[in-house]
Amino acid sequence: MHPILFKLGPITIYSYGVMLAIAFVAAIYVAGREAERLGLPKGKFYDLCFYIVVAALLGSRLLFVILEPRVFFSNPLSIFELWQGGLDFQGGLVLVLIVAFIYIRRQRWPWRTTLDALALGAPLGQGIGRIGCFLAGCCYGIPTHVPWAITFTNPNSLCPLKGIPLQPTELYMSALGLGIFGYLYWFRTRKRYSGHMTLMYLFLASLGRFVIEFYRSPLDYRGPVYFGWMPLTQLLALIIFLICGSLLLYFKFRLQQPQAQEQHQ
Repeated sequence: MHPILFKLGPITIYSYGVMLAIAFVAAIYVAGREAERLGLPKGKFYDLCFYIVVAALLGSRLLFVILEPRVFFSNPLSIFELWQGGLDFQGGLVLVLIVAFIYIRRQRWPWRTTLDALALGAPLGQGIGRIGCFLAGCCYGIPTHVPWAITFTNPNSLCPLKGIPLQPTELYMSALGLGIFGYLYWFRTRKRYSGHMTLMYLFLASLGRFVIEFYRSPLDYRGPVYFGWMPLTQLLALIIFLICGSLLLYFKFRLQQPQAQEQHQ
């Protein structure tokens, strides 16, 4: 694809970095509008978004470094080369939730309402950011002969399998994020309780990620393999899916109990 958008003398503008910046701006804008609709102070909410952006970058990069320590031990400065790809969603999610919880508690905001606002912007950011992965050639798929296969030929591409048709897993993940955003935008006025949208986002995103992981190339290291076939990133997606699915069922039955009691009366 096009890992490098253009060069200005000694300055190189990478497509991954540009798409990542657009992703954060779009996600923050949408989340800020939703926060305002839910009655949260817009200015302080944008402060929270700034801290979340930093946490997302640090957390996602930290997990990626942990998954591939040998690469970074041999060249420690490459840890800071974010334009070369290498951000893992689950790592960012963990640190984001920790930072958001601390900030929300200090502001004494309703934490489930705040997370719902953030949950609306997150999949939009993911959908745009994954286009950056596609342009850079990271997060590539397994060889395939499907009609929509992609072939990386650019010598600057991060994908080592150049000249081989591959599953476009980056575009699958982009479509997943944009699709979830479209659903949540419709769902935001139909949720039944605070936190409902957050659970739906994590439930759908982790389910989609678990499925797409089957089409990712094993050469793109994703941590230790469990049960002989499941990399760490896929295992984490499964765990998040099961936890959020259980909570969705719990709240569903909890809401149905008063209705059932009223009918019996």
